Amino acid sequence: MTQTAFATHEVFNQSPPFEDVDLYLADRPLVEAVAASGGASAERELSDFGKHWGSADMAARGRVANENTPKLRSFDSRGNRRDEVEFHPAYHELMAHSAHAGVHNSTWTREGAPAGGASEVVRAAKFYIASQVETGHLCPITMTRASVAALASQPGLLAKVMPVLSSRAYDPSFTPWWTKRGMTVGMGMTEKQGGTDVRSNMTRAERAAEGYRITGHKWFMSAPMCDAFLVLAQAGQGLSCFFVPRFVPDGSINAIHFQRLKDKLGNRSNASSEVEFHGAYGELVGEEGKGIRTIIQMVQLTRQDCAIASAGLMRSGLAHATHHARHRSVFQKHLADQPLMQAVLSDMALNVEASIALVMRLCRAFDRAPQEAAEAAYMRLLTPAIKYWVCKSAPGFLYEAMECLGGNGYVEEGILARHYRESPVNAIWEGSGNVMCLDVLRALSREPDAAAAVLQQLAGESRGLSGAAEAAAFIAKAFRRSDGERVARIAVEKLALLAACAALNAVAPRSAELFASTRLAGTHGGMYGATEIAADDVRRLLERALP
Repeated sequence: MTQTAFATHEVFNQSPPFEDVDLYLADRPLVEAVAASGGASAERELSDFGKHWGSADMAARGRVANENTPKLRSFDSRGNRRDEVEFHPAYHELMAHSAHAGVHNSTWTREGAPAGGASEVVRAAKFYIASQVETGHLCPITMTRASVAALASQPGLLAKVMPVLSSRAYDPSFTPWWTKRGMTVGMGMTEKQGGTDVRSNMTRAERAAEGYRITGHKWFMSAPMCDAFLVLAQAGQGLSCFFVPRFVPDGSINAIHFQRLKDKLGNRSNASSEVEFHGAYGELVGEEGKGIRTIIQMVQLTRQDCAIASAGLMRSGLAHATHHARHRSVFQKHLADQPLMQAVLSDMALNVEASIALVMRLCRAFDRAPQEAAEAAYMRLLTPAIKYWVCKSAPGFLYEAMECLGGNGYVEEGILARHYRESPVNAIWEGSGNVMCLDVLRALSREPDAAAAVLQQLAGESRGLSGAAEAAAFIAKAFRRSDGERVARIAVEKLALLAACAALNAVAPRSAELFASTRLAGTHGGMYGATEIAADDVRRLLERALP
């Protein structure tokens, strides 16, 4: 380690930067979870991706993109309306690297059909790794990927757009999408008066000689720099979904007027906006009055990515905390050799192992859902439950990771302060915790037999693990209650924990037993490390976390 001498002191006993590492192969639980979910053949591809994103250069791009936040340019120098969003070059570099690796489109064929195989699993591993370096730019990446599911409701439009969407080129130019080498797609759903209750939306769409004319507002429109947006508006038959491009077919700028960019707690590299539509041009996606049904196909995929990103943030927090503890000495011993620190880090490592096993198991269900009814049922029931547990776990986890670094974790020069500010958004975006619980209840009411089969499957896959049988019985009883909404949070959390035990049991049985005994059989302490794990298991967990 390089030491620096000042006039008054020398700099030593500081951990070196955690960079120039293979973020894939250095993460044994990830490698094993990918293999268990069908992605073993992609190890070389994922290792190359892990080395690239684990480099000092990519870490610097992530830092710079967050220090130089986007700016709204409403007008050009001559007073013409432009509504452009300007970014630092580091942001565009991050976008280009993600696009080149297909993080925005590799789960689709050029025709817009699911790519099949283990494409969801492999792409999720990349998303998980990239989120450890810079999460904000992944907002347009995930929405672009997810938009194809909604656009499939309008085959003619999809056929026009897909040749540009399927490109691995990143083209940030402010020009019509059909002239570009690659494009991105954003989303506009929520309004001031409704938020989650999109049925109360007041934005209206009226038929025109060509397409529709959309008038109204959105309180949150994500990634306003995108080339087009999927927007909800009230049409003649009710709430409908529209494809609203930045440029109209004649090449002029569409009447999409950004009012301001949101000043957010985190997610600073990414732009989020308030917007008004002044008779903006749009094309119908799906049927009039079926807007929610259409756009929910997109939302299902963005919820999946919320969970993947939150798991990635926790993994990064664990890696940085463990790396620091192995280099920092306190009271004549490395922090990593202190029993209390070992208790904290191993407990955190166990949580990350369960999280990554669970999200990869979910991605396997997304891969197989088109062909297997049981996997489709797993996907529908577990997506909101997994988003609920993983995303809501992240902020507390990142706080604990910051504390492991002491004051160094709290300052902006390091990455953990940024991770901590970033972590709450995934639990809020695409449906808050209560919405996720209601979606689980909705899935249960619509497909009770399929949901019961999924619960039975989870019970079988976790058979013999401490507390698993009791958890399955509790979940089944809670969901049969007439006042099930009152206990939905605890039932959904237990459902996610049981699913995590089942997923982890297929990857690392000993870790699954530890997770079950500390999370299902007993009440886990409110703080990490407030549980007892045997010394041999502590060593094993920490070796698996970071070789």
